[in-house]
Amino acid sequence: MTPYVKNVILASADQVAIDAVAAKLMGMDPMQIKFIRLAHEAGLGCGDPRDIQIAGDQSAAQENWHFEGPYSTGMTFASRMQHRIYWGNLRGPLQWSLKTVIAPWAYIASVVYHDSFWYPKNADRAMAQVLKSDWGRLFQNWERVVAGADGYADVGQEPATVTRLGPRALRKSVGILGTCIREAPEFASRRRHHAASADSRR
Repeated sequence: MTPYVKNVILASADQVAIDAVAAKLMGMDPMQIKFIRLAHEAGLGCGDPRDIQIAGDQSAAQENWHFEGPYSTGMTFASRMQHRIYWGNLRGPLQWSLKTVIAPWAYIASVVYHDSFWYPKNADRAMAQVLKSDWGRLFQNWERVVAGADGYADVGQEPATVTRLGPRALRKSVGILGTCIREAPEFASRRRHHAASADSRR
């Protein structure tokens, strides 16, 4: 939940290559990232930075931002538990549950925590830096600023604001939670199964 402003825009017709370049900029070895390596080996695109031609800002392409993983910068309780279930010591005992009706309760719990507690309580403080950044001010003043030949020399002084906090965000989160429960594939499949069973009995 820590924003960083790097002022780099990536574009490519090769989605594997763009992920590889993004990973390299963040200080990671793309070919050590499983989904990039598998996509590269399957011929879905190029995941090896040595074979990717950069057709833009060469100096930016050589940057290394030395991003640290979540283990160094801190993880929320939900993130720690998710990591333990998918890759850690809870994988064996609990991964079977991800294919059952127990699974939706994990992201229902996430909605309750993030949308009903974390965001209403912490969003304005946690996002203060990015809201005041050039990008935040450009977002806030988009309809009033004017671009020149080299982009936006003046992005305005007014920072972006978080408009839905506290009770307003809590009310919104209840609606999101209802949608999660209603649209969960595991619950929907049970509803279809019950409906089909009812039709067959008629």
